[in-house]
Amino acid sequence: MFGGGTPELSAESYPDKRNIPGMDFLVLFLLYLALVLLGFVMICVGSKTHYLQGLISRGAQIFSYIIPECLQRAMLRVLHYLFHTRNYTFVILHLILQGVVYTEYTWEIFGLCQQLEFSLYYLFLPYLLLIVNLVFFTLSCVTDPGTITKANELLFLQVYEFDEVMFPKNVRCPTCDLRKPARSKHCSVCNRCVHRFDHHCVWVNNCVGAWNTRYFLSYLLTLTASAATMAVVSTVFLVRLVVMSDVYLQTYVDDLGHLQVVDTVFLVQYLFLTFPRIVFLVGFVVVLSLLLGGYLCFCLYLAAINQTANEWRRGSRAWCQHCPHMARPPAAEPQAYRNIHSHGLWSNLREIFLPATARYERKKK
Repeated sequence: MFGGGTPELSAESYPDKRNIPGMDFLVLFLLYLALVLLGFVMICVGSKTHYLQGLISRGAQIFSYIIPECLQRAMLRVLHYLFHTRNYTFVILHLILQGVVYTEYTWEIFGLCQQLEFSLYYLFLPYLLLIVNLVFFTLSCVTDPGTITKANELLFLQVYEFDEVMFPKNVRCPTCDLRKPARSKHCSVCNRCVHRFDHHCVWVNNCVGAWNTRYFLSYLLTLTASAATMAVVSTVFLVRLVVMSDVYLQTYVDDLGHLQVVDTVFLVQYLFLTFPRIVFLVGFVVVLSLLLGGYLCFCLYLAAINQTANEWRRGSRAWCQHCPHMARPPAAEPQAYRNIHSHGLWSNLREIFLPATARYERKKK
């Protein structure tokens, strides 16, 4: 294809649709993409939907009758180790995945794009984003998220106001034996109370709290940007190949011997047969960009309204106090949760990128 000639498109070069009845590669890929996105949405919605949580619980009970008990115990031990203890499994997996993707990009696309005279600034942008991403990834991993100790307990108690609904005053952590400041939570994985606790992220093997939320958001932003940039570069490369070779102007003979004009479905399948690893890489980074982009938008939304993921989850329970399936004492009055910590977009963002405890520490000095 790079020698300037036009590939001959015959029935032999076209994938036999009889091997996949009624479906082709493009349909399978779109189905795969739809299932992945649907699974991601269900996980997000499931954290706030009690009906879906019950459905998952009943499904687990059904599988418990099918899977042998010894295998269940082994699976539970593995899951407990992966998600309920601090370990570097997902950190290593994260670095391996990044290494594989960038190796494939360098090996398959970078050199070919140079032959097609792509701008070097355009080609080196994913590498620049990778370097910045690794810096923020490291900071997210090693930075103290805001661990509450005896030494700083009083300092943290002054930062946020207690709303008496989600964060009542004078509550002690039974594990740490410390007074719990507003917006704090005890992390069972790290076994510590964290100020302005957002969530525990297995990918950075650390909690996301008051002191490293800014690094986590920057890490997520650069990771999304690097995946999207790589998707754009790879897609433009494939499009330029199609345009230079004039494949889209050709015709081909189908399985029935009829002359057909090349369409989008044919082009995608033809490129997959010619450059399978590149097309797979494009599909992977496109799906990754969509998933990361959706999660990034959710995190930015929470940052804009000054709410943590922990408060977002717990807020659903306060809202569901009005639901008929939530049991509560007859005399108990439902208390609606109200976010009292939001003070406008810029103030909310400044609070994340310049944590309030840092200002209190300067005043103390």
